[in-house]
Amino acid sequence: MRVALGEEFGGKAGAISTGKMVAALRRLGFHEVYDTCFGADLTAMEETTEFLHRFEKGEKLPQFTSCCPAWVKYAEHFHSELLGQLSTCRSPHQMLGSLLKKFYAPEQGLSPQDLFVVSVMPCTAKKFEARRPEFTTEGSPDVDAVISNFILSAAVGQARMHWPHPTHSTSAIDLPNAGITCTFAPR
Repeated sequence: MRVALGEEFGGKAGAISTGKMVAALRRLGFHEVYDTCFGADLTAMEETTEFLHRFEKGEKLPQFTSCCPAWVKYAEHFHSELLGQLSTCRSPHQMLGSLLKKFYAPEQGLSPQDLFVVSVMPCTAKKFEARRPEFTTEGSPDVDAVISNFILSAAVGQARMHWPHPTHSTSAIDLPNAGITCTFAPR
């Protein structure tokens, strides 16, 4: 995402455009922007812990990642014998969405339903993943919407944001950690 969006607007191939992307998301109305890398770190730690537990107990190995919803769906439909070997961990954007709804929202005095979490992802299979019933908090989806970099670039274009524009400032990602997950919340 950090590279693809910049290239979409004529940026140098391979150039990282995180700050401009965050600034564009804020101009589009997102109140906060989080880096999904934080969720990826948590997923990696959890999958490692799960693997070590399985290894020590002699349980179902090899362990397959559950980070790719297309892979999970493929296994569900065509290789049900492997389902017990899938990691029980959420993908990074689902991990972060869950944390935002379960911990951040109450910390801000909001219910999970008051926080609208949007993930910007390069893979459209993440849209299906976000609708799975197991990814909810108090009846609210952990990730409310998933948009692709193509849709984000179209929104930037429709908003007539000229990228990169000399006066288009860059902006830092919100904590934790300075793919992107965004939130809309009442202020």
